[in-house]
Parts: sequence; C-alpha cells; structure tokens
Amino acid sequence: MNRPRILCNGLRRLAYNPAGPAGRRGYITDADVEGARNYCARELEKGDYDAHLIRRFAPPAHEMYTALRALNLELIRLPDIVSNPTIGLMRMEFWQESIDKTFAGEPPREPICIMLYQALQFMERFADDSDKKSIKFWISRLVRTREKHMDNRPFTSLAALEDYAENTYSTMMYATLASLGLRSMDVDHLASHIGKACGIVAVLRGVPLLAARGAPIKTPSGEAPPTREPSLLLPLDVMAEEGVKEEEVFRQGPNAPGLQDAIFKVATRANDHLITAREMLKRLRAGEDAGHDFEHQGEGAHVYDGAEEETDRARDLNHGFRVLLEATPATYYLERLEKANFDPFAVKPAGWRLPWRVWQALSKQQL
Repeated sequence: MNRPRILCNGLRRLAYNPAGPAGRRGYITDADVEGARNYCARELEKGDYDAHLIRRFAPPAHEMYTALRALNLELIRLPDIVSNPTIGLMRMEFWQESIDKTFAGEPPREPICIMLYQALQFMERFADDSDKKSIKFWISRLVRTREKHMDNRPFTSLAALEDYAENTYSTMMYATLASLGLRSMDVDHLASHIGKACGIVAVLRGVPLLAARGAPIKTPSGEAPPTREPSLLLPLDVMAEEGVKEEEVFRQGPNAPGLQDAIFKVATRANDHLITAREMLKRLRAGEDAGHDFEHQGEGAHVYDGAEEETDRARDLNHGFRVLLEATPATYYLERLEKANFDPFAVKPAGWRLPWRVWQALSKQQL
C-alpha cells in the first residue's frame, strides 16, 4: 500500500511523544499551527489591542511576541474567570508545567503552547541554547509575578509598582529580544525603561475596570457570584500623599478626592521612563554611553559577554527596534490621559491614530 509522505501533505513534525496516550496525536500539523496563530491573534484583538497592533510590526519575532502576549493576557484574566482563588493557583501551576513541557519538546495541545513551540523551532536557525534558557527564565518569571499579584492588592509603593512592571512588561520584551538571538545590554536597558512605562500605564488603564465589581463567573452549573471585589492598584504611598481612599473611588469614580492628583504622580513616573529611553537612544546612536548604569545588569539572564563595539551597537539597536515600539502606545495613552486632565475614566479611545503613530515611529526609527 502506498503511504503518502508526511511532509508532502503539509504535516510538520514539530513535536512527537511516542509514549503519549493511545489514540492521541503526537505531532503538530501546519493546520494546528495556523489555528493556534489565529486563536492568539483573535484573543489579542479582543483583549489587548496594543499588542494586536504591535505584533504586525514584530517580524521576525512575530510568533514569540504573539505567544508571550497571549499568555500574558490569559494570566491577567484568571482572577475574573475562575470561581475561587484555589482554582486560579491551579491554573497558574498548569501554565508553568505547560511551559516546561513546551521547552522540553513536548508542547501540550494548547494554542499558546503550540505558538510558543513554533517560535522556539524558528529560533533554531540563528539562536543557541543559551537564548532558549533565557527565554524560559523570563517566561517563568512572568508566570510567578502574575501568580503573586492574582489577588489585586495595591502596590505598597511606586517603587513596588516599578518592580512589578519590570517583572512583567520588561520581562516580555527581554524574552522577545532573546528570540531574535540578540544579547545586548544597551537594548535590554532600553527595554527595561520602556517595559516599566508600559507596566505603569497598564495599571492606570485598569483603574476604571478594576474599580467596578467583577462580572458573574460562568460555571457548568450556571453563573456564580464574582470572586473579584473592586480594587485599586495605585501605590499606597501615593494614595496616602494625595488623600485617596479606595472606598471613595469605588463609590464616586473620577470624583473621588485626590484621585486625579494621584494619577498624575504615577503617570509622571511612566513618562520619566519614556523620556529616559528616548534620550538613551539618541546617545547610543551618537556613539556615546547610555548616560547611566543598567541597574539590572547581572540579574537573572542579564549576563553579557563583554563590552560591545560601536558597530555592533548600531546593528543591535536596529535589529531590536521593532520590539521597542511598545513605547508608542504607552506614550499615546499618556498624552490622552493628560488631555483628560488625568481622569482615567474619561480617556478617549486611540482610534486610527495609534496604528499611524506606530507606523510613523517605525519609519523614522524614533520612540
């Protein structure tokens, strides 16, 4: 009997587990990959429009970026879709185990894991094992941080909020850069500042959403009461300085005393990081140093072989610039927040101007 060759029929052996359960496919097909890609794209379009937009400009890190942002969105949603915190923790454990299996070459048949594995396979053309190890480190750090903040407690200080942003949004940027085989202290340094700004902006954007009571949880037996109570994640030190009280925000929304002053103070810190990143980029392109030390050098996977030559620096900045485009949506949100007099409840949608701003930033190679 003639048996068609697998590759001739569009099947791609991305992963194979001969010890898998009987009747369960051990390989992933081109159709599986395309389905995973479409699923992740749809989820980002519905739940993270900025990422949905940036992913279009992210090649050759397109698939890694898509997988990371879809995973991040899934982790953010967990408190709102589980019926109790214990189940949420179990889901976090599931994701960590799924990531471990994916890096071990046995991805679960889960769209995000399939997308991540596809990105890892693509990396083999130009990256080495150390890049994959660093990506696994960064993704695991993202999961641990999301698990730590599942209960939506306020940040104790503005510095604690920056740490959260570093361990989430900056971390996703580090993983995306590593997927390009790019190991550059200068580019990581830029990503650190931009990621911190993005993380702070995400918290500001979430104020109107989290201040409202959560939606009912859908279960097999019907709807269950929401497990998430209204919350306010603004740093406690800033809230104390401006006289902001959580209950007043829950009841009065934008009319709560001191809220807009607190938002202004937090937004200023995000803007400071973006200004620092722009100034750094100018200095680096002019052949100067960054102007200040990279505070995270030596931490985690931030280990570098040595000083970079200026020619390599120019190449690395060009190679990693698309990842740094995250700065554009953050900048545009802060501009709209300022126009709304720092009332997060009144910020207007980005509309068509955001795609144009991202394209302009890429064309001009400016943040």
